[in-house]
Formats: sequence, C-alpha cells, structure tokens
Amino acid sequence: MKIYTKTGDAGETSIIGGRVPKDDPRIEAYGTIDELNSFTGQAVCLAKESGFEELAQQLVQIQHELFDCGSDLAYARPREDKYKVSAGLVDHLEVWMDELEESNPPLERFILPGGSPLAAALHVCRTVCRRAERLTVTLQRDIESNPEVRRYLNRLSDYFFVAARAANARAGIPDVEYERSGKVFR
Repeated sequence: MKIYTKTGDAGETSIIGGRVPKDDPRIEAYGTIDELNSFTGQAVCLAKESGFEELAQQLVQIQHELFDCGSDLAYARPREDKYKVSAGLVDHLEVWMDELEESNPPLERFILPGGSPLAAALHVCRTVCRRAERLTVTLQRDIESNPEVRRYLNRLSDYFFVAARAANARAGIPDVEYERSGKVFR
C-alpha cells in the first residue's frame, strides 16, 4: 500500500462525508489535536523513563481519546449516533486529577512551566491542548459538532497541569512560582 494518494495536492483533504480545504476549521482543530497527541506520546516515553507507569498508562488512554476527539470533529455533517466522546471521558479525567492532586503540594501562586523533563513535556501538552480547545470553540461557533469534545479538551488541559505538578513532586523538584504573582489559588 502506498501512503501517498496525491488527492491533497490541490489543497483539499477528505473528512467523513466530504472534502474541504486544508485550512478548514475542522482540519485546524483536529490537526492541533493530532499535534497534542504527538506531544502526549513524548510524555508517555518520559513517564516510563521516570518510572511513573500509572501516569504512562493514563496518557496512552488519553492518546486513544484524542483520536476519538479528532474523529468526532471530522464529520461533514453531524452524526450524533457516531460520536465517541461522551461526558464519561470528562468524569474519568476528574477522578485521575483528584488522585494525582493528593501528592501535590499546596498551590497558592501561578507557577512557571518546567521542572523535571516529564513535567516540562506535560506543560507543553497543556498549552497545545488549550490551543486545540480554542480552535474547537471557533469551529463550533459556525459548524455543528460534538460539544463534549470541547468539554473534554477543557478538562484535559487541567489534567496536564495537575499531572505536571505530580511529576515534579514525585521527582522531588519543587514548582517554581511566578515571582510577581499574588496568591491566586485558595
């Protein structure tokens, strides 16, 4: 099987049920989700290297769910009966965040992204996830698609933040507080 089809050479690509320009809002949104999936794969490798196996397993599950997000955004016409992302995916992210948060030190101020290599990678995931969320909001302003994808991405960025802090805590590396931050978390 050849991987190249030459069908995109004119600046269009296929989605489920049609073709659109490669800069269509659907392509921008799920393309950014694909980018996030790649960064998440990098974080999986770093989690395994640092012995944080339970986090690595969660991240692999998230990678599958990110494919589901992309699929749900790739319909030319809404197909609610085919959507894969549901409120249950948001629920399990919240459970994981609550478990990870137990080992995190109290948070009062904004923190700088970084610390351990795993935490730094998770902060990159968080910021790319926020961009994917913004693009999904823009998409859903004009094109109907699964609203649970937007909710999932919103919660997922929070998950990456909590996971980054847990990675630092587990590595014994304190988060670095933003110097000019007031106490914003209570």
